[in-house]
Amino acid sequence: MAAPKKGRSASAQSKPGRSLALILIAIVGLTAGMFASGHTTPRLGIDLAGGTSITLKAKSDQGSAINKANMNTAVDIMNRRVNGLGVSEAEVQTQGNDNIIVNIPKGTNSEKARQQVGTTAKLYFRPVLAQEATGSAVTASPSASASGSSSASPSPSASASGTGEKATSSSSPSASATSQGRAVTDALKADSTPSASASTKTGSSASPSASASGGAAVSEGDAALQAKYAALDCSKESVRNTAGDGVKPGDATVACGEIDKVWYKYLLGPAAVDGTEVDKAQAVFDTQGAAGWQVTMTFTKQGGKKFADITGKLAQNQQPQNEFGIVLDGNVVSSPYVSSSITGGQAQISGSFTQTEAQGLANMLSYGALPLSFEEQSVTTVTAALGGDQLHAGLLAGAIGLALVVIYLVAYYRGLALIALASLLVSAALTYVLMALLGPAIGFALNLPAVCGAIVAIGITADSFIVYFERVRDEIREGRTLRPAVERAWPRARRTILVSDFVSFLAAAVLFVVTVGKVQGFAFTLGLTTVLDVVVVFFFTKPLMTLIARRKFFANGHKWSGLDPKSLGAQPPLRRTRRPGGPAAGPVETKEA
Repeated sequence: MAAPKKGRSASAQSKPGRSLALILIAIVGLTAGMFASGHTTPRLGIDLAGGTSITLKAKSDQGSAINKANMNTAVDIMNRRVNGLGVSEAEVQTQGNDNIIVNIPKGTNSEKARQQVGTTAKLYFRPVLAQEATGSAVTASPSASASGSSSASPSPSASASGTGEKATSSSSPSASATSQGRAVTDALKADSTPSASASTKTGSSASPSASASGGAAVSEGDAALQAKYAALDCSKESVRNTAGDGVKPGDATVACGEIDKVWYKYLLGPAAVDGTEVDKAQAVFDTQGAAGWQVTMTFTKQGGKKFADITGKLAQNQQPQNEFGIVLDGNVVSSPYVSSSITGGQAQISGSFTQTEAQGLANMLSYGALPLSFEEQSVTTVTAALGGDQLHAGLLAGAIGLALVVIYLVAYYRGLALIALASLLVSAALTYVLMALLGPAIGFALNLPAVCGAIVAIGITADSFIVYFERVRDEIREGRTLRPAVERAWPRARRTILVSDFVSFLAAAVLFVVTVGKVQGFAFTLGLTTVLDVVVVFFFTKPLMTLIARRKFFANGHKWSGLDPKSLGAQPPLRRTRRPGGPAAGPVETKEA
């Protein structure tokens, strides 16, 4: 007697309970994470939730021509700045020859983004010749720590050191401690001889000579600059905004800086280091010390040499002439003092920064200056009324489409439609939860094209079920029973589903890479739902089909199961024919392969 053929192993049919339990655990875990994060709904784009629209007009007062290349560069830098703040779905695009439109969705820090998109971010490191408070009494300011190569703080009494040790701090100068006239007069009438004991902090004579101030020298006869500094009142916004206008990097200037809600005025020497020589800047939190949020800077090779040179020269003086002012767009954001030359090309700006302030400064320093300067033409609030109407229309269209798909599945597949509907519900749940989580995680915002992508995904997902169902029905038409039909149909259906989904995902990926703005939302949603389709089919639909194949309702081919052999036109089992002239024998049914 011939040995019986080996059938399919139990492992070949898999253990459907494990797959179903796995996807159930994934859904529960993701849902729990969604509620734990507090973001239970997807973020909406500007077309659905409203937001802020900013119109900027380019000016050529920086010596750069207003042309297509410079405008496109400005758009690219603005895009990166806004994205650096965690804003997604922001639209930055040119309008005409000299206008840029920036649309920022609601729910983001639109005011911070507004401040950054058109900011030129010109950064210079200038020696401090004199400083004093204006407007109101001054309180003691916090100290700053030095780590690595440098430390700076938005405080005149902050310190910088190349040793990595804690720096001590002193109280800021009081408004009465520094005579407005003496400090300026002494600084401007300085001798050219270096003086390590020079000081203007308490109103004593100072000698900010060229060598003692890191190369910063102010002409003795520059009465105009002296008068400008004496008259400077940084408590007035109009004065602060124009204090350093029109000053070249190589000239001395005056500037304003805020510390603990008190405005200081500064007399600054020529720029010693240009901000373009900052190679990288990022906001970090000091977990080892008490410095809090810091902005770390890495200089270029040339910038590192210049920074070491200026800090070495400033270290010879006393305060405030051992300080360097970090001047951003004419405002002093920090004025640390140094005690030794800072080498290595690394620096940290620290002090009383909040996370938002540190990230904002690092963002502008990282992405550099715009090739053109811009002025705001208008700032308007965009309502979501139109987008809301379109969203309702889109959701209604999606609901109608889904209803038609359900009707078709029930009419054509009958009992199998329950599996398709359950799979669609699982896919919808995963899509919704992931969209809600991706909002705070990567800044994903749901816009109208993204909604269209989700609607298109209904057809893609339903198509995968249909491919599998038809393969199973084909096996039944060939005379096989349901359980082997389910297993034999799977390898063929799986191959077709993977190829189809790969093509869809590839199209979505290419569309996402080559497009910008709202079209990327469509591509991202289409790609996400395509990946989820594969997950649902493999871990839910197939295991569920294996389980229902064991139920009599489906296994016996009930007419409402959608698997009735008679209604499918199944062929009768193949039978062997009697050999001519051979012994009479009854028909023998062949075994299934």
